Amino acid sequence: MRIVKRVESMQRLALAWKRSGVRVGFVPTMGYLHAGHLSLVRRARRLVGTNGKVVVSIYVNPTQFGPREDFSAYPRDLTGDARACRRAGVDLVFAPPDAEMYPKGTSPFSTFVTEESLSQGMEGAARPTHFRGVTTVVTKLFHLVLPDVAVFGAKDYQQAAVVGKMVRDLNFPVRVVVAKTCRETDGLAMSSRNKYLTGDLRRQATILWRSIGEARRALRKPGRAISALRLKTRLKAFIEKQPAARLDYLEFFDPDLLVPVSKVEPGTQMALAVFLGKTRLIDNARL
Repeated sequence: MRIVKRVESMQRLALAWKRSGVRVGFVPTMGYLHAGHLSLVRRARRLVGTNGKVVVSIYVNPTQFGPREDFSAYPRDLTGDARACRRAGVDLVFAPPDAEMYPKGTSPFSTFVTEESLSQGMEGAARPTHFRGVTTVVTKLFHLVLPDVAVFGAKDYQQAAVVGKMVRDLNFPVRVVVAKTCRETDGLAMSSRNKYLTGDLRRQATILWRSIGEARRALRKPGRAISALRLKTRLKAFIEKQPAARLDYLEFFDPDLLVPVSKVEPGTQMALAVFLGKTRLIDNARL
C-alpha cells in the first residue's frame, strides 16, 4: 500500500491508471477510521474487482468547518488509519496537507463549488458554509483521484445527495454509490466523533436511534398520515428528556427532493442533529 501526500503525485498516478484501463474505487474520509469506513472500502473493492485500485483519502477539510466548530480538535490518527487501510486491502492512501489542497502563496485559494438546492436545509441551514466546503473538496479529490466509482455512507444522507446532484449537474464521469449506515450494537451510528462521548454521554447518545424508533412506532398505528409538526414536538420532548441532549434540528422530508413535508407517512425520510454536551451527532432513516 502506498501513502501519497502530494497533489502532483496523486494526479500522476491516477492518470497512469486511467491510461492503463484500471478501474478506481474511491472512499473520501476525514480519517480516524472505524468499522463504518472500512465497510465502504469493502464495497469499493467489490465494485472495482481484484484488478482495480481502491483509494482512501484522509483529509480533515478546513473549508467545511464553521468558525466555532471542532476543526482543530477533530480526531486524527494517520498512523492508525494507514494500518487499518493496509489490513483492509487499500491500494493507496491519499493524505495531503492543507498547503497542497489550499495553496496560499502569491495567489491564495479563492474558487469554490456550490450546490444551491439540496444543500439549503438541515445541515446547510445549521452550518451555512459546510456544503460549500464539501462540494469544493470533493470536486478537487475527484480531479486528483479520477475515480470510476466513489462510495459514501448513508449516515451523511444530505451530503451524499448533494454530491450526487453535483456529479449529475456538472457531468463528472463518476458513479456515486451510497452504502448503508453501520451501527453499534445499541443502534448508535458509527462516527469518528463518538470518541468524544465519555461517561454517561455514550449511553445518552442512543437517543438519536431511539427517536427514529419512536417515529416508526408512531406510523404503525392505523389511520391517516401524521402531522410532521406534531411528531417533531413529541420527539423533541422525547430527546430532551436526556439530561445532556439538546436538539439542533429534526426534519421529515421527501427522500429524493429533500423538501420538508407537512405529513409523515411510510417512505418519508427523517434526519436529526443532536448535541450531547458539546458533541454534535447526526442520524437519519427512511420511515
